[in-house]
Amino acid sequence: MINVDELRRMSPDERAELACALAALEASPREDAAPGPGVPEQPGPRTESDLPGNPRSRAFALVAVIGCGLALAAWIGVLAVTLPRYYRSGGWRGAWVGFDLGLLVTFAITAWAGWRHRQLVIICLVVLATLLCCDAWFDVTLDLRTNDFLVSLLMALCVELPLALLAVIGARRLMRLNIRAAGRMAGLAGRIPPLWKIPLYGPGSRGFRTLIPAEPCPPVPGEPGRATLSAGPALSAQGASE
Repeated sequence: MINVDELRRMSPDERAELACALAALEASPREDAAPGPGVPEQPGPRTESDLPGNPRSRAFALVAVIGCGLALAAWIGVLAVTLPRYYRSGGWRGAWVGFDLGLLVTFAITAWAGWRHRQLVIICLVVLATLLCCDAWFDVTLDLRTNDFLVSLLMALCVELPLALLAVIGARRLMRLNIRAAGRMAGLAGRIPPLWKIPLYGPGSRGFRTLIPAEPCPPVPGEPGRATLSAGPALSAQGASE
């Protein structure tokens, strides 16, 4: 058994390797070990019915999203045929002032969530990117063939769309950092796969362990997201003590 003096003589890398191996043992219990009396087994979800929530609700939501998409596609075709080319609208000031107020509130909440390090910032960044893209689209299309078209186009290309891109990149980066942290807590390590390949419910859901290798290890310097497992002095000392 390794004592405190032996741990002090280890280098930081050796202690990190040992801590990683111990975390893997805690996260991956022995298959032949039976649970103690009164302790129910808690296997990870393996089927749709084992996942959190109601399977019927998830199926209904999926059907509703698909149905809305089909209905919207048909409605776009109707609008493309029936809408007039030019139209004098009412409430122009209220529409744009209200939209910009919503954009201002989104900026404020995003700044607060980022300052306080809250998970809410991911949702805020996605909403912010969406509103900025909408702002750029309507500015450019509604100012077409007017004296303000060039200004709107420059604002879209130099301000609104770059900010939207930065918001999307920030949201993606934060999601991947959360996934990496969750994987380490579950005893997983390796390169994070694309977001469209990762199951919805994270480390406990089916398919996650097939995407991220199950060998925990310290990250390789200079290669974030990658890891290796080697039989270093720390593991060798542990094996010799056993």
